Amino acid sequence: MARTVIVVIDGFGIGAMPDAGALRPGDLRADTCGHVLDHARTAWGRPLRLPVLEALGLGTVRPHRDLAGHAKLPVAAGRAALGYPGADTFAGHQTMMGADFSRVAVARLADHLDEVAEALTAAGHRTERLDGRPLLVVDGTVLVHDNLEADPGINWNASGALDDLPFDGPGGILAVARTVRAVAPVARVIAVGGHADGPLPRFVRPGGGGTVGLDTPATGFYRNGGLRVQHLGAPLDHTRQLPELAARAGVPVTLVGKAADILVCEAATHRPAVATSDVLAHTMEAVRADGDALVVANVQETDLAGHQQDADRYGRLLEQVDAGLAGLVSLLGASGDRLIVTGDHGNDPTIGHAHHTREYVPVLIHRPEADGAEVLPDADSLADVAATAARSLGLRPEDLAAGTPLHTGRRTPVHRP
Repeated sequence: MARTVIVVIDGFGIGAMPDAGALRPGDLRADTCGHVLDHARTAWGRPLRLPVLEALGLGTVRPHRDLAGHAKLPVAAGRAALGYPGADTFAGHQTMMGADFSRVAVARLADHLDEVAEALTAAGHRTERLDGRPLLVVDGTVLVHDNLEADPGINWNASGALDDLPFDGPGGILAVARTVRAVAPVARVIAVGGHADGPLPRFVRPGGGGTVGLDTPATGFYRNGGLRVQHLGAPLDHTRQLPELAARAGVPVTLVGKAADILVCEAATHRPAVATSDVLAHTMEAVRADGDALVVANVQETDLAGHQQDADRYGRLLEQVDAGLAGLVSLLGASGDRLIVTGDHGNDPTIGHAHHTREYVPVLIHRPEADGAEVLPDADSLADVAATAARSLGLRPEDLAAGTPLHTGRRTPVHRP
């Protein structure tokens, strides 16, 4: 029996990458993990309680006075550069599943407004600009706009209130997003539907780099229930990503949380969820099933806490995740089992802005049959996570579009034609 579980703590960085200041010079001081630890000691008068992350070797890859400097469990611990431009959940997860996502376009909607409007008009929609600003109102209801939660120009959104129109169907939010995706040069176009606290134009604001968009957290979409999201990514070969590789080999695949929304694998069991308690419960349920398994779970609420610049909430969520990891470690105790804990980018809640931060992320690999702990050299790409997981499942890492197993010592990224 081979079971591999990848837990992605969304927005959990451990220090700025050398090029983190290219967009915002202040991001060179980004350190999500370190700053959340510092905040807890100052604000709560005690260190964060992260015994499992410590035992998995977090303190060996991000030394800190409140983390043990050695791993108590049989682990291989290292850190990874992102392996894609910017700092983005979708690009991060596609890369982490073995895609070559190193070349994506960065573009403001303002620079492609006419092209997008023409495509929507040709599809039978009515478009207009909102008060002359560089975003579109489609059919009087859907806003097409720059995504303000990622770095400027990485993603665009098509957002609508579900009280005004459906998410699916010919005239729905998703249909608008698909038309935009057909002409968009960016990494992803995100269709978002939810229940808002008021008319969506009320929540439009400027972002960085000349972008303009909807402040999605401010709308109430995340609080009011019924959230619908679909991520339409730039074209890539999903057959050469880890979930499809595993499914074709007969390994049951479960995608949990945000991973269920943004990863493509028709054979997988999808368990979308936002609440961390639900993500952890779905993950535990999948691990308890008999037989082989690949489980990819995304803990989204840490990322939301970063966007909200709420270091208190971020710290509480890390403690909640740590408690959930204890249960996973206890279940994944057989030789060949793997628990891989990582991140997709940073989201420093003390940095002074609501964007992701370009940081290294931890890669903590629990290996029950190993003797002692191993410190890994830096990986150049998150694609190495997929390659490592593929090997643990008895699959061929070379069948992925990118990535090298982490414990081979080879650090040159592999990009295959």
